[in-house]
Amino acid sequence: MMENGFNRRDFLKVLGWGGTAVALSGCGNTSVEDGRETVNSYVEAADYVIPGIGVYFNSTCAQCDAGCSIMGKVREGRVLKLEGNPDSAINRGKTCGLGQAGVQHHYNPDRVREPLQRKGEIGVTITWEKAYELIAEKLKDVSGEEIAFLSGGVSGHLKVLLDNYLASFGCRNHFVYEALAPAVVRAANKKSYGVEMPRYNINKAKVVLSFGADFLGAWVSPVHFSQQYAQFRKGVDGERGVLIQIEPKMTLTGANADRWIPVRPGTEGVLALGIINALGTAGGDIAALVKDYDKVRVSKETGVPPGHIDKIAALLKLRSPSLVLAGSAAEGYAHGSQNAAAINLLNHVLGNVGKTVEAAAEVPFPQMAPARGNTAALKALNDGLAAGKYKVLFNYAANPIFTAPGGMKFKDNWAKADFKVVFAHYMDETALQADLVLPLDSALEDWGTHVPEYMADGAQINIQQPLMERLHANTRGMGDILLALIKQRRPEDYKSYEDYYGYLRAAMLQNKAALGGGGMDDDTFWSETLSKGIVKLAGAATTAVHSKAGATDLTLPAATQDAQYPLQLIPAVNVSLRDGRHANLPWLQESPDPLTTIVWDSWVEIHPKKALEMDITEGDIIEVTSRTGSVKAQAYLFPGIHPDAISIPLGQGHEALGRYAKGYGVNPFQILDAVFDKETGELAMHETRVKISKTGQRVIVVKDESAAGAKQIRKKIAGRMSTDNVDLSKEV
Repeated sequence: MMENGFNRRDFLKVLGWGGTAVALSGCGNTSVEDGRETVNSYVEAADYVIPGIGVYFNSTCAQCDAGCSIMGKVREGRVLKLEGNPDSAINRGKTCGLGQAGVQHHYNPDRVREPLQRKGEIGVTITWEKAYELIAEKLKDVSGEEIAFLSGGVSGHLKVLLDNYLASFGCRNHFVYEALAPAVVRAANKKSYGVEMPRYNINKAKVVLSFGADFLGAWVSPVHFSQQYAQFRKGVDGERGVLIQIEPKMTLTGANADRWIPVRPGTEGVLALGIINALGTAGGDIAALVKDYDKVRVSKETGVPPGHIDKIAALLKLRSPSLVLAGSAAEGYAHGSQNAAAINLLNHVLGNVGKTVEAAAEVPFPQMAPARGNTAALKALNDGLAAGKYKVLFNYAANPIFTAPGGMKFKDNWAKADFKVVFAHYMDETALQADLVLPLDSALEDWGTHVPEYMADGAQINIQQPLMERLHANTRGMGDILLALIKQRRPEDYKSYEDYYGYLRAAMLQNKAALGGGGMDDDTFWSETLSKGIVKLAGAATTAVHSKAGATDLTLPAATQDAQYPLQLIPAVNVSLRDGRHANLPWLQESPDPLTTIVWDSWVEIHPKKALEMDITEGDIIEVTSRTGSVKAQAYLFPGIHPDAISIPLGQGHEALGRYAKGYGVNPFQILDAVFDKETGELAMHETRVKISKTGQRVIVVKDESAAGAKQIRKKIAGRMSTDNVDLSKEV
């Protein structure tokens, strides 16, 4: 027992190891810079630093939730460049453009630099002491049920502190919100395979059949999958992998496919059942389930020619193992769960489960496991705010006023909370509506531990460490803020930790034997942990995937027509901007869209045949109207979209967030109808129907180059040909 009744179990809970009994083997020391030296990220210049010579420190990328490990190049105390850490099983030394832009986020001139308190319509600078006092004052007579905390996905010791802080109030209202989370697919995977996020082995498949999973663009862990894809293209057993992408709007993955097949929006599940029928190998209940989905019916509902269905089935029979993926294009409907379940059923019928679909390793520390976000959490919070349930509201790592669908009226309900605190890097749309804004350190000047949701090959804990001193004296790390707040509630429990660095170091040292540090002294273990940037957990637990399909409702509604709103709106996920949080980084604004090459703007993708019907030409400003609202943007004629749909990329249309984001493009979130998946309660992102009309205005579309088939200096760049008669069993 420890003093003041604070026993070992409480101590473990404080440090994030509670409720766990582990005995994990360690892993060897790995040098940061080709074995030449082991370095630690002391934020003050170390003795070995030589002017003009770069030094590398390992950390973790925070630009998305994939959990890539990075090496930061630092020279004269300034971080200059980020590269991948080759020891990470997730990204294996590679980074994407989004990760590279982390440097620009760090140096962005529009970062919030001081705590701000609302005084009427303006924010007044206050001290951190005053900010903490204000929070304590507002929480003084508030019950735990009257407090709500909205956050993006969190994991590691930050999640530990947050959970412990909310527990000190008896608060159970932690809403984990991610605007673009694959939550429907997670739920379908749980039923189909027994795990929410299995390991997908693209590199072991001979055929990948993807229903809108943009694994080369912005789906789950794109750097990891891109490397698997390179292996897939080299082939298995001498057979080059064949990729078939089925989706209503072409993605980056679709553009790289051997065969891209447009499908009527929302009918992906019907097509999956039709392919099972065409395979003719299913028996028992599955055969009975798909017997009515003959290729004539399926073709009529999906718009996919019967011959294509036969060719896909023949190819899947010919080449095994294969891999079938369900992505956002399939899950974004009121029947999204049924779509995803039908697609997953294909993997069972084809015998892929246990081969190309495997269980992933799990970190054996429940307190540190990632809190998975979804849109159902935002709906639950919104309902509570509308009912006047919450008096104090915290917001971290999310911009719900920007990303909430317009039909939800979230901004109006947000205002009903008496006191709103936002932890922010920038004055985004949500921070502008706060009563208190607390400025955060960037990921390159902060400490942390992270547990990725998608584990590529064995479990690991990622270490985040500062690559340089703070740029701005009055920003703080989220861990330091939470530690200060929890000390207001439980001072005795946390008095030993002066700051979050001290807390983190103590937590890691307390469990060093289970983290591979048995036999090391504390300083050596901590030094090597920072040097590697990764703690690999050998022997971590796994849960076997199901060998049989889980029972689920596969009732799929027939396609319906809406004369008033005849087109389906597809809110496309931009590879760089994602849900809009990165729109203030000019590197990413300047990066051309991979398919249209448009920069610094929004556009409406429309099929050339539909455009011809409506006398729309490229550059026409058209108004897109839903039952919730309308936006105006330039037209872009694009053959890679189904004629029954139009698409607007997400990420633009900010009214705040900084000089590089404000005023560029339009925000499709604001015209989304509040329609939800009937099984999971997730926002049905693709369920909004719209109509379009010309405004009479026209602009020149700003893009890097014309579409494929256009001419440059009177010479054709690339030609297009029909692939209707291509044999999918051969390379194309």
